[in-house]
Amino acid sequence: METVVFVGAGSMAEAVIAGIVEQGAIEPHNVYVMNKSDDERLFSLQQKYGISIVCKERKIMRTADLIVLATKPKDIHQVMADIHPLLSDDAAILSVIAGVSIATMEEGLGKRPIARSMPNTSATIGKSATGVAMNSTVDETMRQHVLRLLGAIGLVKEVEEDDLHTVTALSGSGPAYVYYLAEALEEAATSKGLSPDVARSLIIQTLEGAAAMLKQTGIEPAELRENVTSPNGTTAAGLQALEERSFKAIIGECIEKAAARSRELGAQS
Repeated sequence: METVVFVGAGSMAEAVIAGIVEQGAIEPHNVYVMNKSDDERLFSLQQKYGISIVCKERKIMRTADLIVLATKPKDIHQVMADIHPLLSDDAAILSVIAGVSIATMEEGLGKRPIARSMPNTSATIGKSATGVAMNSTVDETMRQHVLRLLGAIGLVKEVEEDDLHTVTALSGSGPAYVYYLAEALEEAATSKGLSPDVARSLIIQTLEGAAAMLKQTGIEPAELRENVTSPNGTTAAGLQALEERSFKAIIGECIEKAAARSRELGAQS
């Protein structure tokens, strides 16, 4: 894949750009970025990652191999109307926009290879958890290109398009849930006298160690939890408080509401 153009220069676009540049998936000078009006933002990204920018002159769009849609969902129709006349028939589309369906993109950009994905902001450090669905026009060569690009920013799993709503709720929004958990743990620890520095270090290592145990051992989460929990011990007391507050139900509602919002955004597009 020679030339990739990002349409949109927000936090998700930057996360993916940072990941693919850092991992060497695409040469920085072959990565272009454009947005609606904020040239200062474009120049900042150029200076930070060594990429190319698209300002008033958009002729690069005519020779681009892949267009990455990274705008806000509410802007998608105007964006597609703006760029469609500039695209070659061979240009493929990769969307990182929550809720916008492949059918919507086909309607606005024509029948062409389209992949709809949901990375998360951990792409910045090559640790994204990404789900992707592709239309029938994507051939095996393009499929491998897309998987390679998304694989450069972390784990990628190919799923059915309808499952992307759950993926969005789970891993797309997931980092925010983890940060919220870390925030709550830190507040609780410091309220009991631990210094913020000590609390933060212990929390980070605890989260990192637990994730590594899940990944490296292959043991079910429930079994790992039971291995930590001695009868009538400190862990059991803490877990009892979570159960009394219906922790699993809260998490279930969190995923349900986020997935429902993804569907709403799709319906509005």
